[in-house]
Amino acid sequence: MKEFLQKLFEGTSFEKGEMKAAVNLLLQEETSESEVASFLTALKMKGETVKEITGLVELLRERADFQAAPVENVMDICGTGGDGSQSFNISTTTAFVLAGAGVKVAKHGNRSVSSRTGSSDVLDHLGVGLDFTSSEVNEMLEMNGLAFLYAPNVHTRLKKIMKVRGELKVPTIFNMIGPLTNPINIDTQLLGIYRRDMLGTMALVLNELGRKRAVVLNGAGYMDEASLAGENHLVLLENGKTSRLIIHPDEAGLPVYSNDTIRGGDALKNAEILLEVLKGKEGPYLDTVIFNAGIALFANGRTTTVAEGVKLARESIQSGAAYEKLQQTVEYSQRSRKKVM
Repeated sequence: MKEFLQKLFEGTSFEKGEMKAAVNLLLQEETSESEVASFLTALKMKGETVKEITGLVELLRERADFQAAPVENVMDICGTGGDGSQSFNISTTTAFVLAGAGVKVAKHGNRSVSSRTGSSDVLDHLGVGLDFTSSEVNEMLEMNGLAFLYAPNVHTRLKKIMKVRGELKVPTIFNMIGPLTNPINIDTQLLGIYRRDMLGTMALVLNELGRKRAVVLNGAGYMDEASLAGENHLVLLENGKTSRLIIHPDEAGLPVYSNDTIRGGDALKNAEILLEVLKGKEGPYLDTVIFNAGIALFANGRTTTVAEGVKLARESIQSGAAYEKLQQTVEYSQRSRKKVM
């Protein structure tokens, strides 16, 4: 580890194989927490490269405890966290809207690390299980078109790293790669990141990981979700090529709201917001989800424009299809728990 740290201190970037070797060392019991903290900090100060991020993600997926069977046409939608916005659980709510619109979603999430309430905190409060087996995840995707994967169940070897990450109190490479370590082979993805300067880099990483089509975005106010507060910066990955887009909510027929209007709270508050949105309560929470779902449908290739995606997302909510996906997920969780008992 000393050798790898020295390279980082000198500003030297790693090849993909070197990064895998370094991360493999980080996972070893004999590697101290101070070495982990030094590595993550030095890497952040140097600046993470496409090869380094790809190497880290590939190694973590190879070492995952959870190996699901291949499922075709699956999407993930997730923000990296780290934006400090304290928003409600936008991507979690959006996942139900996408499933209601006919998109298969395998959402990889966690409890709160850099925000007040993580996706799994809210799902747990709603009665959605966090400990599904790989066969149950596959069954949920086939039956319901929607499954949630709880990161600590998938990556049990990361306990030490996650402890250090929490103690550092600053975003690291792990804030950027959480949504990429989904053990399901994802075909399309909407990835929100808190760093606008990393949009192109993360799009190239998604290409290296085999995504057929994807959008990486940084919202107005540097949110890791699409925001109604102004211009949102996007990079579209399609057929191995990237292109940059800027979209304002006006272009999708949506109103402008300050980011302060979409703040969340604890798990109970955010669960209430999620339910209100899926039941169609008008306001900034609903419009923010519709905006994100519209961009996700565009990223998935289900629609050719974001405006078309927004229309389809609204239909998913108004028809009751999105709320029905939540009910089906909760019912499946309850049946699964009864089997264990």
